[in-house]
Amino acid sequence: MYKKDINDPRVYPSNESRSEIAKGSFEAAVGLMIFGFGVYLTIQANIGVAPWDAFALGLSSTFGILYGTASIIVSFTVIALDLIMREQIGIGTILDAIVVGKTVDLLNWLGLVPKSESLWFSLLLFLVGFLIMGFSQFLYMKSGLSCGPRDAMLVGLNRRINKIPIGALNTCILAVVLVIGWFLGGPVGIGSIIAPFGIGLMQQLAFNILKFEPRKVKHQNIISSCRVILGINKSGK
Repeated sequence: MYKKDINDPRVYPSNESRSEIAKGSFEAAVGLMIFGFGVYLTIQANIGVAPWDAFALGLSSTFGILYGTASIIVSFTVIALDLIMREQIGIGTILDAIVVGKTVDLLNWLGLVPKSESLWFSLLLFLVGFLIMGFSQFLYMKSGLSCGPRDAMLVGLNRRINKIPIGALNTCILAVVLVIGWFLGGPVGIGSIIAPFGIGLMQQLAFNILKFEPRKVKHQNIISSCRVILGINKSGK
């Protein structure tokens, strides 16, 4: 079943059946794998990476673990914080925490793209990576199975520190994460400055091209998804 927004001709999932949740979970996983490919390209660009990736790569370097494993540890730590702040998490949140990092690990193992030694090739990899990440977020977000751990954390913190605009708060968080990543040995460079702005711009470009309005997606939390999957109605029967 799908619900139509009377102000928008697009159709968004309501996730009121097992088949919808299964379809949405599959689409979200595919979108996150594609997003992971975009992240992989920005890492291979070799001119610094986005703050959260610098943090994960710093942990990877410090403790001798795979990037994906470090990313999962960071993501589930953030999810724990989300739960403490009573922010919504869903199937999509859990998929985000696992799929992206492990996709990067797989691509590193396959060695599809060598690390760049040319500034122009690096910039090209960054641009292509951003484009891929922007378009892949459409598949992930339209599933309506909740957003990523970091997005939930940002919203939760903004509710509690509401005197600071959410954009400024996000910048502060990214700055702290980047500094920690740098101290841990993560690759910090010009790409680390470009990434937060480039990813956002490409995401908006992709959404405009696809005529996708993420604010009109009604996200389902993991408890509601489990109720649907188990066939339990709201009264518990």
